[in-house]
Amino acid sequence: MTDLVDYRFDNGIATLTMDDGKVNVMTEPMLAALRSAFDRAEADAAVVVLEGRPGVFSAGYDLAMFEGDPETITRTLRAGGDLVHRMLGFPHPVVVACTGHAIAQGAFLMLAADLRIGVEGRFKFGLNEVAIGLTIPHYGVEVARHKLTAPGFDRATLTGALYSPQDAVRLGFLDDLVPDPAELAPRAQSEAARLTGLVMAAHQGTKQRVRAAVLAAVRSGIDTEFPATT
Repeated sequence: MTDLVDYRFDNGIATLTMDDGKVNVMTEPMLAALRSAFDRAEADAAVVVLEGRPGVFSAGYDLAMFEGDPETITRTLRAGGDLVHRMLGFPHPVVVACTGHAIAQGAFLMLAADLRIGVEGRFKFGLNEVAIGLTIPHYGVEVARHKLTAPGFDRATLTGALYSPQDAVRLGFLDDLVPDPAELAPRAQSEAARLTGLVMAAHQGTKQRVRAAVLAAVRSGIDTEFPATT
């Protein structure tokens, strides 16, 4: 689809693969490519599998961006929040195949999915904003509150700790693990194939009910903290 996000559609499943050749930082071009990919998946009425490159799902925003002009920072963070909101309310199931590290905005995207599968290994998961001098955006707080365990949410947001895959499952960053990277894509595709059997109108309606509060809180946080620029 672009050099940053590959789009493959087969048997009702859209597989979106992020690959910037490095750590899949959430730049404006990457966020735009993901937005376009989700638009295409919705048009295809597809169950989505979102995955990263080998060894990394996403390390979050490009830290150099925070040294730029305020308008660029606001525009980028709004785009990141919009993508989290889009994934949380996507009308079809979203599966994340977490190919490695998922940190900060990368973790927020992962948390916005319906099913999150990782791989065992020396990978790190977490919300390290307070360790690098950033305040977690409101939309990140809300999606983390929705998905993490209560003690895990408090610790992850306030200490900046990074966790192993096993601890990531325990705290709610991930739903399950596979032992070998070679097993991740087949497992994610198998789960996605199962989810194609859902009645999508029922899935969408139930998702809107289950996530009504978090969707509203995320939307409010985005619009208040990062108002749209003209």
